[in-house]
Amino acid sequence: MVAFTKGHGTGNDFIIIADPDGELDLTVEQVAVLCDRHFGIGADGILRVVRSSAIPEGGAALDEEPQAEWFMDYRNADGSIAEMCGNGIRVFAHYLVRSGLATIEPGSTLPIGTRAGVRDVTRSATGYQVDLGRWKLSGDDPLVRVDGLSVTRPGLGIDVGNPHVVVALASEAELASLELHRAPDLDPLLPAGANIEFVVPGEPLVRDGIGHVSMRVYERGVGETLSCGTGVAATALAVRYWAGEKAPNNWQVEVPGGTLGVRMFPAEDGEHVALSGPAQLVFQGEVDLA
Repeated sequence: MVAFTKGHGTGNDFIIIADPDGELDLTVEQVAVLCDRHFGIGADGILRVVRSSAIPEGGAALDEEPQAEWFMDYRNADGSIAEMCGNGIRVFAHYLVRSGLATIEPGSTLPIGTRAGVRDVTRSATGYQVDLGRWKLSGDDPLVRVDGLSVTRPGLGIDVGNPHVVVALASEAELASLELHRAPDLDPLLPAGANIEFVVPGEPLVRDGIGHVSMRVYERGVGETLSCGTGVAATALAVRYWAGEKAPNNWQVEVPGGTLGVRMFPAEDGEHVALSGPAQLVFQGEVDLA
């Protein structure tokens, strides 16, 4: 039997499995069954809590930041490996703190290893904030066709440690009309796939110096989720890009599972983007992987 904890960040839910010494080798099939909402525990993905020194990918994290003791080994619901998860890393950090495996004192930072590099997590007014690092326009700007819309829409490719394509919609009615029961079609196809975000600007877009948008997302390897942290960051970046140089650097993004904050700020290696929001642990149990 393997112990697990269930957690979520604005409805984006995860199975958390502590494996400090890297003794557990989860197969694609095991991950998919565990995440199945009918035959398993049910989740959008799995967070394996492992020491950076106990996983091959952790070597790069320790080279980047020797204090990055813990590595977030994240798997999508279909068992595929993902580079990064913005909601997941906040839940991961909350689990470390609640389990006594790490501390985040006021004003201090907890570095966590990921396949996208080391990410720094701090406390925030709403829970936790993660510096997602330097972002960039990916240059992948496919046309996007999705069920529920009769017209193909252009997408903007943004990389925040994992790939995203953001699509602007005209109204909340269009956003509600989307049928995200299957993956949107991209033209051209992206070899590694991408998370696809559909966004509607607020009315007005900026209130009290803060940008406001609403978003739904189809996550690569998962399907539609109630929230996607990196997708929220990509959405805010895309809307700021479209709005022009007078657009704010602070945003609130409404997703079906709640509200998340995004902040863009300068750093030595270029502009970074940070994501803030809640993280909750909801129950514990044991599961037979056989």
